[in-house]
Amino acid sequence: MLITSYNPTQLGDTLIAILRPDTAEQKIETHANVTRISDVATGETLGYNFFDVSKTLGTLDVNGQIKLTADQVAKLNDLLTANDFDADLVVDLTPKFVVGHVDSAEAHPKSDHLQITKTNVGTDTDLQIVSGSPNMQADILVVVAKVGAMMPDGLIIWPGELRGVESDGMIVSGRELQLPHAPQHPGAMILPADYQAVGEPFDFDRAQTLFTA
Repeated sequence: MLITSYNPTQLGDTLIAILRPDTAEQKIETHANVTRISDVATGETLGYNFFDVSKTLGTLDVNGQIKLTADQVAKLNDLLTANDFDADLVVDLTPKFVVGHVDSAEAHPKSDHLQITKTNVGTDTDLQIVSGSPNMQADILVVVAKVGAMMPDGLIIWPGELRGVESDGMIVSGRELQLPHAPQHPGAMILPADYQAVGEPFDFDRAQTLFTA
């Protein structure tokens, strides 16, 4: 997993790289312009802060999440090696917001408002996603934020559980995607049946006119 963001207005010339969810006890090491955050219990890398990153990657014309190319990841790994860290960044170019089809939706056994869905995202295995959307039902076309997605508000989607049931991803609303004129109330965004093929990366540009004023 590799989730990266760059927010020069708030953090200056610093690239944030996230590999794993936060843990209770963390170790922080800084060598030159690189800080590594790791899990004390396992030693696994949770993330890195790359300061003065434009010296390594050049100018980054981004304010928010950034999708790094294989070449950019290689340059950051070289920087890690030069600063006595393991080169453990792995490029991730898979789309994280995709069109999905809810094949089934069943009531959660421990909740009166959650539903357990089996959602097809174009892979061999459906995703099990627990949803609290009041309009959730079977046989609808939706947008799925897969594990590793960063929402527009900065929330990262990790594997989790809701009342004891595993959930791998999130079925999202237009409001959560911050689409123009999206309804400002809870509920999954249901796409027209022929809007996009299941498994395709969600077309954010096209979606700017999905809702009318």
